[in-house]
Formats: sequence, structure tokens, C-alpha cells
Amino acid sequence: MNLHCFGRNFSTALPPLVPVQLPSKMETHFWYVLPDEVKSVSLLNQYLELLSPCEKENVCRMHGDQLKKSALLARALVRTTIARYQKNCQVNPRSLKFRKNIYGKPEVDWQNDDNPCPLSLHFNISHTSSLVACGVTVDVPIGIDVEEKHRRIKNDILAFARRYFSPKEVKLLTAIIDPEIRRQEFIKLWTLKEAYVKALGKGFSAAPFKTFTIRSRLATTGTCHLFDTLSSEASEIVVESSDDPENLTSNWQFALLDMAGSHYAAICVEKDKSNRVEARVPMKLTMWKTIPFVEDERVSGTGAVVAVGGLIEQL
Repeated sequence: MNLHCFGRNFSTALPPLVPVQLPSKMETHFWYVLPDEVKSVSLLNQYLELLSPCEKENVCRMHGDQLKKSALLARALVRTTIARYQKNCQVNPRSLKFRKNIYGKPEVDWQNDDNPCPLSLHFNISHTSSLVACGVTVDVPIGIDVEEKHRRIKNDILAFARRYFSPKEVKLLTAIIDPEIRRQEFIKLWTLKEAYVKALGKGFSAAPFKTFTIRSRLATTGTCHLFDTLSSEASEIVVESSDDPENLTSNWQFALLDMAGSHYAAICVEKDKSNRVEARVPMKLTMWKTIPFVEDERVSGTGAVVAVGGLIEQL
């Protein structure tokens, strides 16, 4: 197998990563890369050298340069992001080891790492061919999903929704007459549902999409209604069990974002277990666009990231 699967490597030594403080309590960090902005073949091969032999093999045997590139950037982003949070940034991204829980969710294998490390660090990744993202929290599980806003659905959207969504969500989509608005709302719902299942960390078979409904709860009145991102009022996104419609799962916090007008990103994190009061506290969110080892741009609070749903405080 040719490890330099992006061409010959005439690279120089990589500069140190810029260290970042761990997220504060109930804060979420979100890092993303736009593959089209990573044009250097030499840099791609340097990213490849950060990966384990198994990761390299998985990347290099993928068909198509676009798929290969996004898969490589996903693994490199995870390693470089986690390495930023070590003291003095002494951890080499290459030295990190990973394992999967019993349900297949990836996590860092800290026990096999000789370096001091934050055992409470949680992460999750998601990627399309045009955006790669990694979310990070401390002490609480996280799930993220990113989808292209212009993603085409091969099947009829309503038929697809009837197969995977709850009856209430299907009813919502059916009521939307404009096919483009219906497609956008379908993608938003799909992104939120996938982030929730990934945050649970038990696999899709343990939480099929049909078994829960994504709903909104107005921040001002507490009134619940079917998910509607067209509302101008700030609303909390909540989960309703299909088995018990009166039970709104309040253990999870959501954010739905429009990124650069081209992607939707959904974030789901578990709420602070020590504070289960009904007070609706916004998710503290800090976001960076990055090309690891080259540049980091803090984009939270800028026009590059627009909150679409959920209670969010961009830092």
C-alpha cells in the first residue's frame, strides 16, 4: 500500500498547534474544516502521517479523491483538536489512541496514553465531502451532525419521511406545500435527530428515528409545538418519546446552525446532571474554522454562523 496516497511528499516539519483551554462547564467547542480550502498535497500527506496504520489503510483504500480527502481530514481534525487541549500542547496528535464503546461510538483510549490528559473530554465528528466537523465538551456526552443544505434527496421526501420519521414529523412535512421549504425542513429534522442519536452513544438500533419526535418549546411561554424553524421567537428544541407523548426529554440541549449559507449543523449535548431545574439556560458555543497547523479562525458570533434553532449563546 502506498502511504503517500495524495502524491509524493516533500514536506517540512509541522509547526506546533495553538493550545486551547478546555471548554468551561456546559460549554461546547465546535471545530470545522472546509476541504476545498485545503489545497496543499504536502499538507495532506503530513496529515496522513498523523494517523494510525489502520486509519491510513482505511483512508487510502477509499475510492475517489473527494471521499479520501474528507475521510483523511476527519481523522486529522479529531487528532489535532484533542491534542490542543493538553497541557502546553505536549501531546503529539500521532500518539493518541482510540477505541469504540460497546455500541461503536469512538472515544479516546486514555488508559494507553502515557501523557497527562483530561479523562472527562468528550468528542464527536461528522463530515460531508464539503465540510468536516468535530465537537468537544467536558464531562457530558455530545453528538453532532452536518449536512449540505443543497443535498438532493433521491427518494420522494414524504415517502422517505414515512419510513424513518415519527408520525407527527411526517404530518408537519406533509403540511408544507412549497417543495423547497419541505426539503429544507426535512434536512434540519434529519440533522437534529442524527445528532441526538449520536449523543446517546448507543447506536441507531437503540434509538430508531421513528421512536422520538423533535419539537420546539417557546422560551417565553414554555408552550410546545412541532418543530418550526420559521418562528421568529427563540425556542428550545426538545425530544418527545413516541411511546409517551407527554414526556418531553429534558436531559438534552440542542443547537441548530446555518454555516456559511451552505450547511446545517446540529449539536446535542447532555445537560448538567447536577442542575435539573426547569431554567432554560442557553448552550454556550465557541466555533472555529481551521486548517490544522496552518490557521484557526474564531467564527462564533460572526456572519459565518447563524443560529437557526435552540437556545444558544455564541462566545
